Amino acid sequence: MYNTDMPTRAQLPSSAQLVRSTLIAAGVAAALLVTVVLPSEYGIDPTGVGRALGLTEMGEIKTQLAEEAEADRAKDQAPSAPMTPSTPAPEQRSSLLGSIFAQLFIGSAQAQTPAAAKSQEISVTLQPGEGTEVKADMKQGAKLTYSWKVEGGTVNHDTHGAGPGGKEVSYSKGRGVPGDEGELTAGFDGGHGWFWRNRGSAPVTVKLTASGDFGSLKQAK
Repeated sequence: MYNTDMPTRAQLPSSAQLVRSTLIAAGVAAALLVTVVLPSEYGIDPTGVGRALGLTEMGEIKTQLAEEAEADRAKDQAPSAPMTPSTPAPEQRSSLLGSIFAQLFIGSAQAQTPAAAKSQEISVTLQPGEGTEVKADMKQGAKLTYSWKVEGGTVNHDTHGAGPGGKEVSYSKGRGVPGDEGELTAGFDGGHGWFWRNRGSAPVTVKLTASGDFGSLKQAK
């Protein structure tokens, strides 16, 4: 009743062939880890291939901005700080990988009433080496259209969101950027916005315009 003949013992791969295939697969995985994953995610480039491909700079940008944003967030976690949810201690660098997927979930079946659409402008001045954070208080599913420009130079930025229970997502990052624009869709209730740091030698002013469904737009103190 079977249309396919069972393979004979001679047709099956030998133990030596299986070991060889396993070693080849492990070697390929190790090569990808060293030449692609470590440079692009953590800025670690033991072979130099990542820098040649432009991946190491990407990883350095990610780690630098993540560390700067986390340091400023930690200062804002005092009881009197506005819009800063109580969060557990920061995770290790591996969370950079997991955070990309952590917010991809299905919203609750119960519909939520979005905040009334509004438009607001805010301007912040940063001295050399200074960083700051501006966030909009948004409900899950709310949308916000934004545009910001730098006067007098460029800034490093991390556009991200944070919510209760350690929820966190990064929308985009950049180094030496003169401005940015786009749309944010909140995947959860919380603060969604921007962290900027001036790495130049002169003061700069960042001017932001935001329109959409959000409760408030404030600079973190």
